[in-house]
Amino acid sequence: MIKKILRWLILGGTLFFLAKALKDNWQGIAAIRIDAAGWAIIAIATGVTLLGHTWAGWIWTWILRNLNQPVSSVQFIQIYLQTNIGKYLPGNVWHYYGRIIAAKNANISSSTATLSVLLEPLLMAAAALIVALLGSLFVKTNTNLTVHIRQILGLFVVLCVLHPRFLNLLIRLLHRLKTKKSDCTTTSDVSFTMEHYPLQPLLGEIGFLGLRGMGFILIFYALSPVNSTQIPLLFTAFSFAWLLGLVVPGAPGGLGVFEATAIALLQNYFPAAVVISATGVYRLVSILAETLGAGLAWLDERLFR
Repeated sequence: MIKKILRWLILGGTLFFLAKALKDNWQGIAAIRIDAAGWAIIAIATGVTLLGHTWAGWIWTWILRNLNQPVSSVQFIQIYLQTNIGKYLPGNVWHYYGRIIAAKNANISSSTATLSVLLEPLLMAAAALIVALLGSLFVKTNTNLTVHIRQILGLFVVLCVLHPRFLNLLIRLLHRLKTKKSDCTTTSDVSFTMEHYPLQPLLGEIGFLGLRGMGFILIFYALSPVNSTQIPLLFTAFSFAWLLGLVVPGAPGGLGVFEATAIALLQNYFPAAVVISATGVYRLVSILAETLGAGLAWLDERLFR
């Protein structure tokens, strides 16, 4: 009951914040015009975002190989892309469920399939936090040395948490939370263990965040000039907003949470109308890229079956 109330409070607060931001900046948003070069940049951003989702599917195959499962990269990237849009369904677990079922159909054990889809969001969250902390070190602000030391310590803590000794505890906790949301994931006798530090998948997820952040910056550039000194700020804000969209409950695909966080973080550095427009366009571009990815994966699977 408390969780449901919390979800509704988060949803209501997010919608109120976004509605107020739109109301206060509507004239500025309506005045924004996108020329032919801007549309070309948005098309490039869509391609970069699609590449990011494809790259994330490839990382999933790395995770499975680290779990001693020699899977086909092409087949499992297709599965990843086709199930990706399931994140927007209520519950925010159906893309994981689809991947577990597909992996089990490919003769992968239930425990290994579940471990792979539990490990992926943990590594994504860690990568987003690492990118945000690293980016904040290069953002030109009036922060003192103490703040930078805390950021470096934060990086150290994140890297330590990914050690199998601590990571296995997080995996079991996440499994319990996901199982409570849906009874379709795994049986109760599943054992979740990681034996090695997931360095390669972690670096891959940092690359995934880099591609997604690049798409976000391109959208900004299509709407308003962006200089090189502002890129670390945009990367940092994007990574933190994307992280909250991933972990906050009640937000399928981070819908609303990502936008509200990005607006709150960037509206003091860019015109509010540009920030609101950029986050809105980026959401549309992201959904379009995910839909294209699912459609192309389905078509490729049918043509080369």
